[in-house]
Amino acid sequence: MTAVRPGAPGLVGTDTLGGHTTRQLLRLCEVVGLTAHDAEVYARTLTAMLGAAAARPLDLPPPNPTFLSDDHTPVEFSLSFVPGAAPTLRVLLEPGCAFGDLAQNGRRGLRAVREMAARWGFATDRLDELEDLFLPASPEGPFALWCALELRPGGVPKVKVYLNPAATGRGHAAATVREALRRLGHHDAFAALPPHDRHLFFALDLGDWAEPRVKVYLAHQDLSAAEAGALSRTGGLPQAEENEEFFRIVAGRDGTDGGGAEPAPAVRRPVQSCHAFTESASGLPSGFTLYVPVRDYAPHDGEALTRATALLGRHGQDPAPLLAAVSAVTDRDPEEGVGLVAYLALAHQQGQPPRVTAYLSSEAYAVRPPVGLLPAEPATVR
Repeated sequence: MTAVRPGAPGLVGTDTLGGHTTRQLLRLCEVVGLTAHDAEVYARTLTAMLGAAAARPLDLPPPNPTFLSDDHTPVEFSLSFVPGAAPTLRVLLEPGCAFGDLAQNGRRGLRAVREMAARWGFATDRLDELEDLFLPASPEGPFALWCALELRPGGVPKVKVYLNPAATGRGHAAATVREALRRLGHHDAFAALPPHDRHLFFALDLGDWAEPRVKVYLAHQDLSAAEAGALSRTGGLPQAEENEEFFRIVAGRDGTDGGGAEPAPAVRRPVQSCHAFTESASGLPSGFTLYVPVRDYAPHDGEALTRATALLGRHGQDPAPLLAAVSAVTDRDPEEGVGLVAYLALAHQQGQPPRVTAYLSSEAYAVRPPVGLLPAEPATVR
């Protein structure tokens, strides 16, 4: 990492985490067409969710080495694209980031979610039913609770909560996911999951969702394009070829492999798959998302943006909002670092068009150098 702190022009060493991330958020809201009033509501919400960490000066180290981003900023933005509509802005954050102790971190996160539920009138009963599984007294693993806000017109977001399957130990992660699915009525869902290396996240939609999802995220290390294309277990959605094409575009492997096995690239982070369950009768997921950590396949963010532009074009989307979003988040040249574009994802949900999502790092604390300048060492970030 370098000590460069990009972001809004005029940032100084005494700026705060809350000031940095809310300025980015306000500019991103303008990019996606949210009103100034809605943007202010969401900026205040972000500050409140960060709690004491919001006032922490950026010339101090991050509050704790959060697993959420490369430079340990506890905030990540994303833009989700579907045909015929403005992109949707989302914010992923760690509400308990001020606490290094995972138990305190989780309690603060749970309290933040319940405060939102009281404010916006949604139930947390499904989350409450799982508290003992994912928020034990002495948790383990890289995180306790994350929360994502999907920012809609009107100032009331959709809410998602992400939990750690390894909270009672990595060896218990599979049993934890199986039991969580059972408690929520998805008795056959666990058996529908594809082969994987480990369970990453267990997620819930809370609040005003037409079809609330229960989502299981899996890690898949060293996949070929063909293997990535074969991960979906949904019925009636596009076949493996579309997911394989996505992988090839994002990973920069869009040539043919002559029909043989494609060599697995050496990467620091695994490809992720997400399996979304909305009904329990079939036992099958109704949605599938493939995530590629493009920052481990591209030498710098300029190349990552080139691939994102190609992907959006393939799915009939205008890349202009993504390019504007990059300018809203940082004033650095994309070729100066890698990791600003953290992930690219392709989602399929029954009854909906394919959705392309680009994940943007806040980079409040540091910029990861381009490939060739970065020491070769394992990373523990997602």
